[in-house]
Amino acid sequence: MKPRATILAATVLFGALTLPLFAETYTNPVWSRNWPDPTVWRGTDGFFYSLATPGTRRSKLIRSRDLVKWEQTEISPFTPETWETLYRHGQKLWAPDAIKILNRYLLYITVYNSDRDSSIAVLKSDTPTGPYAFHGFITRSKETGIKDTIDPEVVIDPLDRRVWLFFGSIGRIHRVQLSVDGLSLAPNAKYVPVAGLDVSQNPNRSNVFEGCYLYRRGGYWYLFASGGNFGNHTYRIVVGRSKSLTGTFTDKSGKPMTEGFATTVLSSSDAAPFYGPGHNGEIFSDKLGRTFMLYHCHAKSAPPQLRFLMLQEIKWDSNGWPYFQDGQPAASAEKGRF
Repeated sequence: MKPRATILAATVLFGALTLPLFAETYTNPVWSRNWPDPTVWRGTDGFFYSLATPGTRRSKLIRSRDLVKWEQTEISPFTPETWETLYRHGQKLWAPDAIKILNRYLLYITVYNSDRDSSIAVLKSDTPTGPYAFHGFITRSKETGIKDTIDPEVVIDPLDRRVWLFFGSIGRIHRVQLSVDGLSLAPNAKYVPVAGLDVSQNPNRSNVFEGCYLYRRGGYWYLFASGGNFGNHTYRIVVGRSKSLTGTFTDKSGKPMTEGFATTVLSSSDAAPFYGPGHNGEIFSDKLGRTFMLYHCHAKSAPPQLRFLMLQEIKWDSNGWPYFQDGQPAASAEKGRF
């Protein structure tokens, strides 16, 4: 999609001259091929890179300089041996998550057979574009009993440098501490539920959360997650916050996410061309301090199995809570300055 220049109403005065302010706008989706469960990271060459579900041997990275204009690359994310190892353990690969830890680039990915036979593997590379090599499994549902060990999100606490893995879906979102290099569980690590109900408590999945993402701002950690059924209009992005990664995440009214409460920030509208926004990827700040989220979404004009890459600015209210303009996926918006 090509951005277009739009003249804004505001002006800038330079002596006797009055010059219009120009802002580029863009149209969603920013990548119009199937790109569910995206992860996005910065390279060392000025590009943002992205990988998504489905993970197959044909998968290649896409890249962009501004999060709007994306291009296909011929970069295969994994070594051939890694593909063989992953598929030897699971029929499907889901929801990658990229992070840099101790000058090494890591990718965490779901290796899935069933809700009781699902794992999270970690892959490593010395460069941001890989290829990433299989290192090992971090956690497996057959060993822990946690249903749907999927959708990894790894984050480093800047206060104490501890590394945490958040993951899960129908068995609730859990937190567990990792080693300092992110390649294994920390000694005596404990699994702690942090958000959502177990599907046995909530069979229609309205308060079962998955696809989480952690973002730190203004003294709070914000836990974004997706609720509802990923294939229809019930899917939505919700949020809660806590003063610490090990604290209790609560919704806007103070109710705990562990009891299925959360504040909805992005959902479907009958009038909008998109539906089922969810499983957001990373949040990036531009040069003006604005924050932008990437996520996937269905389009009413496309087959229902397709989910496209969307970009949208997050706004923040006076109490520090995030929200989106109109609370629904945006068809077009002002471009960030990255």
